[in-house]
Amino acid sequence: MEWSGPKMSWKFSQTFKFKLLELTMGATENIWTAMDIAPSLAIHDSIPHHPLSVDTALSFPVMSHRVIDVCKKLFRKWEKLDDSRFSVETVSGGITNLLLKVSVKEGNGDNVAVTVRLYGPNTEYVIDRKRELQAIKYLSAAGFGAKLLGVFGNGMVQSFINARTLNPADMKKPKLAAEIAKQLRRFHQVEIPGSKEPQLWVDIFKFFEKASSLRFEAPDMQRRYETISFKEVHEEVTQLKELTDRLNAPVVFSHNDLLSGNLMLDDKHDNLYFIDFEYGSYSYRGYDIGNHFNEYAGYECDYSLYPSKDEQYHFFRHYLKPEKPYEVPEKDLKALYIETNTFMLASHLYWALWALIQAKMSAIDFDYLGYFFLRYNQYEKEKQMCVSLAQSHLSV
Repeated sequence: MEWSGPKMSWKFSQTFKFKLLELTMGATENIWTAMDIAPSLAIHDSIPHHPLSVDTALSFPVMSHRVIDVCKKLFRKWEKLDDSRFSVETVSGGITNLLLKVSVKEGNGDNVAVTVRLYGPNTEYVIDRKRELQAIKYLSAAGFGAKLLGVFGNGMVQSFINARTLNPADMKKPKLAAEIAKQLRRFHQVEIPGSKEPQLWVDIFKFFEKASSLRFEAPDMQRRYETISFKEVHEEVTQLKELTDRLNAPVVFSHNDLLSGNLMLDDKHDNLYFIDFEYGSYSYRGYDIGNHFNEYAGYECDYSLYPSKDEQYHFFRHYLKPEKPYEVPEKDLKALYIETNTFMLASHLYWALWALIQAKMSAIDFDYLGYFFLRYNQYEKEKQMCVSLAQSHLSV
């Protein structure tokens, strides 16, 4: 299955998250806004909350004043400060989030900063904010991401992390790869209350159901869409699920979107941070690692940059035994290699189906249909080797 249309550039500005995450896991029947869940969070943690929302379509000066109003209403110590004591600047922007840095000169002369995160338009209808905000509490307590300080109508306020966002090439550097592996091991050990049923295949089949019943108004898009054999795609998804089920991969709380844009590094203190847990859910260890390895391809989607076996083993050693990485038995390295590279295929299917829904729903001027073909074709290219490896391992 292949589209041979015009050549496309897949590069995104680093200030935009590569996956313009307008649709995510979770059924659309379960709709929450930030304020639906703020009261329960406040009861547990005294986290301030307010129903005021900020329209992201406003001009930046007007939006900034609205953001300042939100901060004043959330934090009483700031409510009487003059607006001139506040400054607002954009940190990064995408579809699911607009991140703003709010700096404040407090009454005692101290200068402090917080991050205000505004949810993208309509994302509350498809993103499980309840799960995200619940997870933030426990992940923050375990030392991951920014601390949740307040919740408002269409966003949250978090502590400001003074660090830089990684670029895809950074993730291949041995020292950073080892640190990401160590941190991911700790991340996978965090216990989040609630159901621990893995969500990967539930979400892929939900995406398939939506993606396979679309209709496009533009004739050229409809023609391209009709070249897709959904019977074939469904068979591939079903067969891969059956294969991965046989691997008995550990179920852990997973980040599920560990691309370079969701990793930050404080170079001065050599501290690494995982951020943005919108996709966080219980899932399979191998999927979280395999999806991360796919992100080595970067913003150009150059899958020749996928980590070699040696590079993967380096990562696995520091993941499996951070204190004594070179004492990991060969059989454990091989097992995780097979697990990861089998679930890596599921990552391609997930984002391919996601792209089809985006092609219908997103207002962004981007060839999502082309992205479907890119990810699905990469799946087909990798499938034989990875499936054969897994089947050989399972037959022993």
